[in-house]
Amino acid sequence: MSTATVAQNDHKEAQDFMPINGTDYLELYVSNSKQAAHYYKTAFGFKSLAYKGLETGSRDFESYVVEQDKIRLVLTSPLKSGTDVGRHIDKHGDGVKVTALWVDDATYAYNEAVKRGAKSYMEPKTEKDEDGKVVTSGIYSYGEVVHIFVERKDYSGTFLPGYQKWESDYQPTSTGLKFVDHMVGNVNEGRMNYWVDFYANVMGFKQIMSFDDKDISTEFTALMSKVMSNGNGRIKFPINEPAPGMKKSQVDEYLEFYEGEGVQHIAVATDDIVKTVSDLKSRGVEFLTIPTTYYDVLTERVGEIDEDIESLRKLGILVDRDDEGYLLQIFTKTVQARPTMFFEIIQRKGATSFGKGNFKALFEAIEREQELRGTL
Repeated sequence: MSTATVAQNDHKEAQDFMPINGTDYLELYVSNSKQAAHYYKTAFGFKSLAYKGLETGSRDFESYVVEQDKIRLVLTSPLKSGTDVGRHIDKHGDGVKVTALWVDDATYAYNEAVKRGAKSYMEPKTEKDEDGKVVTSGIYSYGEVVHIFVERKDYSGTFLPGYQKWESDYQPTSTGLKFVDHMVGNVNEGRMNYWVDFYANVMGFKQIMSFDDKDISTEFTALMSKVMSNGNGRIKFPINEPAPGMKKSQVDEYLEFYEGEGVQHIAVATDDIVKTVSDLKSRGVEFLTIPTTYYDVLTERVGEIDEDIESLRKLGILVDRDDEGYLLQIFTKTVQARPTMFFEIIQRKGATSFGKGNFKALFEAIEREQELRGTL
């Protein structure tokens, strides 16, 4: 029997004792931050925001910060050998190190998390400049990913103390990306429930959905997933683990090439997915391809929708419906050398789910890519 249901029994006692206002920023450790910033500006429509490096007194690493609406990416590279940032890149390749969460009180959030069993990454510290002060603290989560709590109510600067405004003549137009909708983690087999419990007990999240290997499977591969959400629903963390299958699943491939647990994909929201994806494709972003037969029965499966089916077919955009409405989604190919992290573009028209009806088509598309790479 399928377990793809809204989970109301697991962790029903979860309390929202740690209010989170939203995602503050995502920090990626990358091998060349300058070139990565140019890529995210050119391909995804981000704009220059802030910089930290030799010119600001940072001797060990440099960071470029890019922004689009409510999405901020910090792209960080080492400036010399033997650094923790460099070791992370050597082991994992480019990937997400920090998921920063915007809170009203970073000291309170840290103390509550550590009291409930979180491993400390960074005790609360206050940094100041002429624009005010910011308090940050941090805890470890799965793999080497960390959550940093950011309290910025007394700060009016561009980004954070220690950064300067990044002035750039090159500011591409936006592609319509609005905010981080959710962020998916891949963990080792048998560890999904451990991290579900972590987010419930340590951070007060609740489980809102569960998918087993009957929901997320093809002829060859399978995985399982549970979705954790904070109280106001602004932070959603699906947690995936591999399930036994005839061949190596996408999660297995990720764990092999990332050499551990980590962030599989970042889902970013748009209000007009057809326009956004058309823009992204024109800028060179590559997406997974879906057989056109998927669209032959689309209306029968999801009912009437506002969008033109032929436009969706041409772009390869997927559609699914739940009790609240429908959603449109599409997935990029991986955005770095290793077959690890990628992006999802999502537009919600009432739907609060994650596209269960698209899993088979999506996973078959991923398997075609795995086959080309010789990793299936």
